[in-house]
Amino acid sequence: MTHDQVSVVLIAAGWSLGVGVIGALVGWRLRRAPIRWSVGLIAVVAVGGVVAGVVGTARAMFLSTHDLGVVVLVCGVSGLVSAAFALFLARTLALSARRLRGMASAVGAGKDVHPPGADSAELRAVAEELARSSERLRTSQARERRLEQSRRELVAWVSHDLRTPLAGLRAMAEALDDGIATDPQRYHRQMLKETNRMATMVDDLFELSRIHAGSLNLTLQPMVLRDVVSETIAGAAPVARTHGVQLGGHVHPDVELRADATALSRVVANLVMNAIRHTPADGVVLVEGRTAGGLVELTVTDGCGGIHPDDLDSVFEVGWRGTRARTPGPDSGAGLGLAIVRGLVEAHHGTVTVGNHGSGCRFVVRLPA
Repeated sequence: MTHDQVSVVLIAAGWSLGVGVIGALVGWRLRRAPIRWSVGLIAVVAVGGVVAGVVGTARAMFLSTHDLGVVVLVCGVSGLVSAAFALFLARTLALSARRLRGMASAVGAGKDVHPPGADSAELRAVAEELARSSERLRTSQARERRLEQSRRELVAWVSHDLRTPLAGLRAMAEALDDGIATDPQRYHRQMLKETNRMATMVDDLFELSRIHAGSLNLTLQPMVLRDVVSETIAGAAPVARTHGVQLGGHVHPDVELRADATALSRVVANLVMNAIRHTPADGVVLVEGRTAGGLVELTVTDGCGGIHPDDLDSVFEVGWRGTRARTPGPDSGAGLGLAIVRGLVEAHHGTVTVGNHGSGCRFVVRLPA
């Protein structure tokens, strides 16, 4: 590189650097200004650096006054045109940013948003993420509304279910206290039965609150599913005989899994008692267990008469006690058993589903082996 070329490079770099420093200072002062000013400043600094380098170099070349004027005029016009286009593009970017702000406000208000297709790839990606966030937010809000509605219904149902036995207990206690009870032993047995029923309801509420709070402390250990099902059937057999229901089960002896013993026993017991409660006399409740696709599959089939398709999605909701074919009755409980089943199964990273099968329903629990 010759001495003249080095001189030209240094002169152009010096003038351009000066413009860049000034632009950096102005940019620092405009750091909180709208984005269109920042984008416009970038374009002006870029064009201004080129113009300054050309003009400074032209002056150092000792051009004639006419030629120097032509160079300055050409650079000035080109710089103004380029700056105008830059400001126009900055306005377009500002409009895109304004659209993003509107989408963010719509997401906060729970409205439906759709990403525009004319923005740049980066801004379009942000808009698409906002649209996905809006969809997740709406889904979460709908779920929260359903949960809040189920909680309100649960409070109403539990209040009603507690009020009735409490009124009966008060009446029986007053009769015993006044000495007008014709059969005190029968009153005592009935009071014990009602007390046990309320205690069970309170236990279910406590268990459900632990599930919703995420405070379950599961102790996973190897166990044989057949043993759990056999114990549950043995405990539920007297209730099945009282209802005139035939209770049976078949579980392969080699089905093993890691689970919390207390939680798994409660899952099986709740499903079996629910099936007995909704199966008419002379009906059959069948419990089966096997390994399928690397998962442990437990099924409980009853003869309830089926669940209406519109109600299948509500079976595991808190407070659901059956509609249509499963009309709530005096033995329908507080509608907590199946909600507890779902909570305990999901705590084991499993799933529970229900569907109509034959003349009844089939509950299917799938747990990791």
